[in-house]
Amino acid sequence: MTTTLATSARRIIDMSMHLENDVVSDPPGLGPRINYIDHQMSFADLAQFFPGLQKEDLPDGESWAVEEVQLNTHNGTHLDAPYHFASTMDGGQRALSIDEVDLNWCFQPAVKLDFRHLPDGYVVQAADVEAELARIGHTLQPLQIVVVNTRAGSAYGTPGYTRAGCGMGYEATMYLLERGVRLTGTDAWSWDAPFAYTAQRYAESGDASLIWEGHKAGRDIGYCHLEKLHNLEALPASGFYISCFPVKVRGASAGWTRAVAIFDPVLPLQPATGAKP
Repeated sequence: MTTTLATSARRIIDMSMHLENDVVSDPPGLGPRINYIDHQMSFADLAQFFPGLQKEDLPDGESWAVEEVQLNTHNGTHLDAPYHFASTMDGGQRALSIDEVDLNWCFQPAVKLDFRHLPDGYVVQAADVEAELARIGHTLQPLQIVVVNTRAGSAYGTPGYTRAGCGMGYEATMYLLERGVRLTGTDAWSWDAPFAYTAQRYAESGDASLIWEGHKAGRDIGYCHLEKLHNLEALPASGFYISCFPVKVRGASAGWTRAVAIFDPVLPLQPATGAKP
């Protein structure tokens, strides 16, 4: 379901998936676990602060609602820091953790590349990116956010989600980074092709450079990417901003984010220059 929030001329499209139980969004054993405590169940927790309090003293006998959540930083829609990809970036510098990422990267004009026609497991090359940019008539600018719409979004919630969609290869990722892009995103489980397909290519070739090749581009040029985006098919090719500020987890490899696309005629559609790419 499309979630759109509007105030006068501004329009916001939610690009984030839910954190929820029992919906496939990660490989087995890696998904979130949420324990819901409702207004009746929580009375004992509230009463410990107020000796003598009886449940019937409260309106409708209700305390509070609260949830206990077991997560890793890559559950749900999240932003990966360069530290996730390797311990170094930019040719040997210490890789940034999520709390160190330049927030200017996280709110910029954006462009969407549509790769839904490509088969599951396909590794996108630089020529594919160049062809798609030519098709939509867009020239990349430094710090623009680039998101790729794969088939994976249509498989969300099914057992096949983590195997769905194409992935961005080293060449394709470097094509973006060399033009000043520092934040990218995908609707798939991973920026790279699904592991099942990479494992097959590795078994056939023995070439370990195929493993996580899009991620590993960050060793050469540090960057961030969003994974498990939602609703990308509702976006045009350009003409919008993306906001994806991550939760500030000290020293972490990623942070959860409520990623949204913002359409606002007041916002300039040239990238802000508050940070160097």
